[in-house]
Amino acid sequence: MIVIKTREEIELMRESALIVSKTLGILAKEVKPGVTTLYLDKLAEEFIRDHHAIPGFLGLYDFPNSLCMSPNAQIVHGIPNNKPLIDGDIISIDCGALKNGFYGDHAYTFEVGNVALETKKLLQITKESLYAGIREFKAGNRVGDVGFAIQQHCEKHGYGIVRELVGHGLGKTMHEDPEMPNYGKRGRGKKFIEGMVVAIEPMVNMGTHKIKQLEDGWTILTKDGKPSAHFEHDVAIINGKPELLSTFKFIYEALGIESNEEDEFRQ
Repeated sequence: MIVIKTREEIELMRESALIVSKTLGILAKEVKPGVTTLYLDKLAEEFIRDHHAIPGFLGLYDFPNSLCMSPNAQIVHGIPNNKPLIDGDIISIDCGALKNGFYGDHAYTFEVGNVALETKKLLQITKESLYAGIREFKAGNRVGDVGFAIQQHCEKHGYGIVRELVGHGLGKTMHEDPEMPNYGKRGRGKKFIEGMVVAIEPMVNMGTHKIKQLEDGWTILTKDGKPSAHFEHDVAIINGKPELLSTFKFIYEALGIESNEEDEFRQ
């Protein structure tokens, strides 16, 4: 069942989403060769708790940490550890926070030092596909419209779209209806209406779309060992249009990046 949010509830969700956005912003300054993902996880948990929120992933379905940290060929759900990041890595950092009874859930794939040009392109196209999908999240459209836009943008560059893992509705629980696949056909699936809030999150592989799972029961990797990228925003339908509740601006400020990519999704 899809849970529609009031304007007041959406504003509470914006608070939760922004805590996650700010957490990713402080991590952006720390992602560098030699740093461990366990260290980043500790920083994130402290920051979230200092802002009167609860880490959204810690203990969720028995997950052991506050961040999902997925480098290189890991797609999502990687568990933080003491292995240092090295120059040329990429790493998806997925973070959640619970505040005022509502979740925020937001992800960004970071470059570690000097990254290969073909890997940079994967990140660029994946992020572009996120916004292509968000544009289709508007009243009257359907789930398949979002998935189609993401899939079309990525597959024309030869990339693989993960099938088994999808975006989702968001609210008082981390995962609500509807499921939001990153592939699909136009005009198919549940219809979008005012007050819906979802997490849209393309997971895109440089090679095959096929995946495998580690014995830890969590970590998902590309089957061919090639890199994977992952970006995620929380989005609400307000006045029939998509509005971002999360933002990458804190990441960009930390990294010295200028961008107006989010402007069209602010009302």
